[in-house]
Amino acid sequence: MPLRSSGRQGGSAAKGLLESLALGNADCDWDRFNPDWYVSHNYEVLSDDDREILQTVRDFFGAALEGQRIQRAIDVGAGPNIYPALAMLPFSNEIILREHGLANVLWLNRQVKDYSPTWDRYWDILAARRAYDQVEDPRAELRERARVVKGNLFHLRRAESQLGTMFFVAESISEKRNEFKLAVHRFIGSLSAGAPFAAAFMENSKGYDVGSVRFPAVAVTRTDVEHCLSPLAHDLKIHSISREGHRRDGYTGMILALGRAGHTVR
Repeated sequence: MPLRSSGRQGGSAAKGLLESLALGNADCDWDRFNPDWYVSHNYEVLSDDDREILQTVRDFFGAALEGQRIQRAIDVGAGPNIYPALAMLPFSNEIILREHGLANVLWLNRQVKDYSPTWDRYWDILAARRAYDQVEDPRAELRERARVVKGNLFHLRRAESQLGTMFFVAESISEKRNEFKLAVHRFIGSLSAGAPFAAAFMENSKGYDVGSVRFPAVAVTRTDVEHCLSPLAHDLKIHSISREGHRRDGYTGMILALGRAGHTVR
């Protein structure tokens, strides 16, 4: 008589099967991502959730770094969004915008040269704090300091930056939970010990459309984010961001994690 599997073993096998069938990062054509469509639908109007994220990140970076200037900052998976880079501008000699999709890379290069007036209202939120207010010309300083690098986040070098952001990336590049966790590990691992970071996540995302193209996501919760980051960081604070003024259907809110990079096992 064959032995009967336990419920736990059966559950693990089922999860493993689902993970193997899920869409992975390498299965997607990221060069089909349409940055102009994405900005028009997500950032043309400053939403309440982005305002809250900006204010919280501004105050965290300002408290951690005001009066300091680090050598290198990185925005991992920058995509068509420059406000994370602007949030690091007063504190960094160099800002790396690392992005995988070709269309997004081209868009970022245009924005670095002379960013759209769309982003002025985002800068106005940042400029309410002294460190940002002292930046005389954010366009000129971004042009001077930012550098766009085409590359996959899974290939980040270890401890190469002293400040970092990763906004709506780890959970939005795959349906595979192990790739979500690996992306978070790679991001934190790219930071030197003690480096401040800000990471934002869509909560319970079911995937998303950019124009006519569907892209994958992993449905993560605040608990998932905390469990993933806790072994990798210290002074960790997790914020739940309201869904008011939400961009689309298929998610329940946003999660913002702030902290300092700790020791990462890779």
